[in-house]
Amino acid sequence: MPLYTDDSIERLRQTVDMGELVGAKTELKRSGQQLMGICPFHDERSPSFSVDPVQKVFHCFGCGEGGDLFKFVQLTEGLNFREAVEVLSDRYGVTMELTEEDPQAAQRREKRDRLLELLERTTAFYVRNLWESPEAEEPRAYLASRGLDEQLLREFRVGYAPSAWDKVLVASRQAGYSEQELWDAGLTAKNQKGNVYDRFRRRITFPLCDSRGRVLGFGARAIGADQQPKYLNSSENVIFHKGRQVYGADLARAAAAKAGEVILCEGYTDVIALHQAGLRNTVGLMGTALTEDQVAELARMAPVVALALDADSAGQEAMIRAAKVAAGRKLELRVVPLLGGGDPADIVQNDGPDAIRELVAGSVPFVRFRVDRVLALSDLESAEGKDNAVAQLAPIIAPLPASAMRDELTELAASALGVGGSKLTEWMGRPREQPAPATTEPASQPRPPVIAQIDSGGRVERSFLVQCLAQREASQAVLAELDLETDLMTPAFRR
Repeated sequence: MPLYTDDSIERLRQTVDMGELVGAKTELKRSGQQLMGICPFHDERSPSFSVDPVQKVFHCFGCGEGGDLFKFVQLTEGLNFREAVEVLSDRYGVTMELTEEDPQAAQRREKRDRLLELLERTTAFYVRNLWESPEAEEPRAYLASRGLDEQLLREFRVGYAPSAWDKVLVASRQAGYSEQELWDAGLTAKNQKGNVYDRFRRRITFPLCDSRGRVLGFGARAIGADQQPKYLNSSENVIFHKGRQVYGADLARAAAAKAGEVILCEGYTDVIALHQAGLRNTVGLMGTALTEDQVAELARMAPVVALALDADSAGQEAMIRAAKVAAGRKLELRVVPLLGGGDPADIVQNDGPDAIRELVAGSVPFVRFRVDRVLALSDLESAEGKDNAVAQLAPIIAPLPASAMRDELTELAASALGVGGSKLTEWMGRPREQPAPATTEPASQPRPPVIAQIDSGGRVERSFLVQCLAQREASQAVLAELDLETDLMTPAFRR
């Protein structure tokens, strides 16, 4: 990837008003040659944050953070250096020059720029159609029924693709774009006869953007009950890769960097509803299982991720998958307890903004969520059910180091099982004092043969497997936590 020239970076540096840039994040007051204010990077009451508007640098005498204007944007908006340069060049209208690139690279960049322009034009067309077209009365009514404000919908550039088969196709051709470019941008599809038509016709459109706010593709929701699928995304192409972006990252990045936490929801309307509730650090999954690239994007935004996924079984399983993908990263996972089975948008609409804010504030560590989930799904009235619960709890609690968290989880589980904490620790096969590496996904760490230590005679193993056969679907997550070669001591049960 070509670099920006030193001359263009210096021209951008001279153009940016440092006082204006920093003043958008924290109130500044002049003190001699400097500007002083409350540091945006740590909690303080007395101003210790200094800005030099001439040299265009900042320094906090409280926490020691400092750097130039590019570093400030990197820290406050969770960007790398190149992204910070691009954000500022867009904001201040400075054209950036690239170092020399080979002809093929230049051709690819020009093609990409054309597609981005086409997607930007199409976004504006969809937005205008949503708010001005008589045909869009139904989608407007739907969005209003979800309690979503027009101002915020416009900020997210939500639109509506008309029901005509070729409205975007015709308008784009008239603007000078080819049918191939429309296809490459993911705006068209083909029927069985090979005829090309507008891919998102008769759907509410949600632009999917990169960190600079450039539209890369769309997610679209059907309006009619006869439309399938309910949600349709842009096809994978040279600029859009569904597994790399999270919805709303461009609008949530600054708030996430300031809060030190990013909230992750499932749906587009969930994200908009939480922004409307004042939780501006919220992003969405775009209807896909969390990927390595998305985890990396979340980690760039904030060190803590609060999972506010739907309370149904699919949402619960998505949290387990998220932890597996995030394992090994310096990323703290927490879970927002969405009680009653509603999604975040429903909670905002039915119970008000304060309700969802309180739930987010009451998020629990992911390991606590796992323990609560095991206890909630287990039959704690029977000996077999308790044995089954212990078998699931052991790989969650036992690997934790000696800590207040481990003690709290042990006592919580022991109370639910009706035994003492020391007895549960004994059953789980690891002394409470012995430390072990903490991990988001304990299943990947070596552990003692849990079931065998509970009962080497095989009685518990037999009852455990009987429960798995009786509840095949529910047992899948349990079996995924076990290594049958080491956790089952009876050879016949390993087959």
